[in-house]
Amino acid sequence: MEKVNETIKKYRLIQKGDKILLGVSGGPDSMALLLQLFSLKKKLGLSLHIAHVDHGLRKDSHSDALFVENWAKRLGIPINIIRLDSKVTERKGSLEEICRQARLDFLINIARKIKADKVALGHNLDDQAETVLMRILRGTGLSGLSGISAKRSIKNILFIRPFLETSRSEIEAFLKRKKINPRIDSTNKEEVFFRNKIRHNLIPLLKKEYNRNIVEVLANLAESISYDYEYLDQVARKNAKGTNLRLKIGRIKKLHAAILRLTIRQSIAYIQGDTRRIGFQHIKELEDLLYTRPTGSIVDLPKGISVQKTRNTLRFYRR
Repeated sequence: MEKVNETIKKYRLIQKGDKILLGVSGGPDSMALLLQLFSLKKKLGLSLHIAHVDHGLRKDSHSDALFVENWAKRLGIPINIIRLDSKVTERKGSLEEICRQARLDFLINIARKIKADKVALGHNLDDQAETVLMRILRGTGLSGLSGISAKRSIKNILFIRPFLETSRSEIEAFLKRKKINPRIDSTNKEEVFFRNKIRHNLIPLLKKEYNRNIVEVLANLAESISYDYEYLDQVARKNAKGTNLRLKIGRIKKLHAAILRLTIRQSIAYIQGDTRRIGFQHIKELEDLLYTRPTGSIVDLPKGISVQKTRNTLRFYRR
């Protein structure tokens, strides 16, 4: 698929000799990713490794694992498979978020174990549009509107998404030409999940009644904002004085509000690895801490993080 190769070149996602861990569920996106990177294996001297997570949420989920394992054998690619313990999926909270975090942890652990240069995932153009809409509806800022990144480091592991500019329909057509029947996750149709409501209800409505090119429009918005956010993020890192865990009050009070908020988010991300569950109200509360609350005041954030106002600094720590 030429568009995928263009994305790889545009974002410099892959270099010759890379060792790449592929997250393969057996679904259309991940199977297309597997075949595409396998086609580049010899040309670029790539070393490929597959990781599969069996969430155990469906009675036939073991068939997905067997399907992926058979493809790994067929292509001669090593594979690691994990089945999530029921104690994991039965935890309180969003099932989507619990499964996402479990997958991420598994991929990072395997990537470290095999010393992979990168982890490749099959997110596509439609996923990007859905993600932007989800974040708009839940409330977000520039960071959320920048959507899914084509290339992003998480806990010092580089994640790449070569299909981010390729549509779901193009992926399905590619697999049809290859005469490959991927696994279809029946839970993708269940509207109990927020993303599925967006995919099956809102996107079609927007296409029909407002803009038939809404997927491309949202994806382009994400790309444009990601460049703006990246620049502002760099400015924030350059202008912030102190350390990630202690921001000098005298200095950060002089920052533009946009740079101040990014600086605060960077300090939170430094501790927890990202800024998930940190919403607009949390940032406003930290601004209130900075400007109006007395020395010694503390703001408690999600995931066990707190911020204390000392005489000269805002101190970020785990409680």
